[in-house]
Amino acid sequence: MPVPRQGSKGSLSQEVGMSEISVELNPGSSKPQRVKKPRPKKPRPTLDDQVKINRRALISSIIIGSIAVHGIALLLFGLWTVAKHFKRPEARFEMKKVVSIPPKTPEHKMNVARHEAMAPKPSFNDKLISTRPIDFALPDLPQINLDQMLPLDPSELISDQVSGLVGSAALGSGLGQGMSGGGGTGDGMSFFGVKAQGDRILLLFDVSSSVVNKAVAAGIPLERIQEETIKMIGTLPISSQFSLIQFTGNYMPFTEELIAATPGNKDLARKWVEEKWVTSGTMSSTGASVVQNLTGVVGILERAVAMRPDVVFLISDASFQWRPDGGGGFSNVPYDEIKKAVDKLGEGPQGEVPLHFVAFEPKPDDAKEWSRIVRKTGGEFRELKENQPSGR
Repeated sequence: MPVPRQGSKGSLSQEVGMSEISVELNPGSSKPQRVKKPRPKKPRPTLDDQVKINRRALISSIIIGSIAVHGIALLLFGLWTVAKHFKRPEARFEMKKVVSIPPKTPEHKMNVARHEAMAPKPSFNDKLISTRPIDFALPDLPQINLDQMLPLDPSELISDQVSGLVGSAALGSGLGQGMSGGGGTGDGMSFFGVKAQGDRILLLFDVSSSVVNKAVAAGIPLERIQEETIKMIGTLPISSQFSLIQFTGNYMPFTEELIAATPGNKDLARKWVEEKWVTSGTMSSTGASVVQNLTGVVGILERAVAMRPDVVFLISDASFQWRPDGGGGFSNVPYDEIKKAVDKLGEGPQGEVPLHFVAFEPKPDDAKEWSRIVRKTGGEFRELKENQPSGR
């Protein structure tokens, strides 16, 4: 029931009082006001946490991207596989050429076998081989008596067996005659009193003016050297091989290789010694068959090594000069270089090669050095002085 107002202040106080009474009398008529609780603040992530978060995000993006790429690739591959079945290439027929060798007939095999049977068998005997034309040839084959090809009488066979049982005396005489060869003695060879044995002989002649003068002073003129050379070649057996080289600084060989000591080749050597022998003491490189040489006796020995002898004769005055650089004047060849060249003679398949030295009035120092070099090879150093016999 409303109460009449009695003024502004009085009415106001009455209204407040009435509202408080009404609140207390009706407590459920108004809802209590909800109080908001303050939210807790999230802590700010540290630098390490931020790095981890970024790393995880990066890995996640890579994995997702890889899955997406593979998924797209698989999808495209599936589409290409399905489309391939709808469009097949047209069938093409090709004929390739087949090359075949016809089988050999029995007749062909028989012809091949017959040809192989007729082919010569390999031989390991030493043969004279020429790689270019030369001015001499091998001798003609000797005439053979055909009667010797007939079967022997049995009595002759018995007599041969009896003669073989006679003893060592008959055997010794047979060997002595057999080893002598074509005009040989069976005791080897001899040159100016120096005896040697061998099947491949090489003669090296120093024909410089100093050697010629010293040889004449020793009582051995040029004709005597030529006679001694021809005589020694004439005693060589037909089974041996030989050659000659004459030199000053340059040199002139008789042949490029050693040749067989046949009568025809011996005759050619005799003519070469008589007609081609150098008597002037010099040898120009422009001459026929002359080889230029600036290394003196070293170059001569190197040429000797290439000819593969098993015994060498060197005739000189034991004084050698060279100019290996090609300029300036001549100088004495160092003995170290000479020893190296001599050592190469024994490095071939024939083994140690004796070097025999025939010296005309050498100087004492040269004779001493060459004597050591020659004796090391198993050779002999023979010095020929004035009015000294040469061993003939």
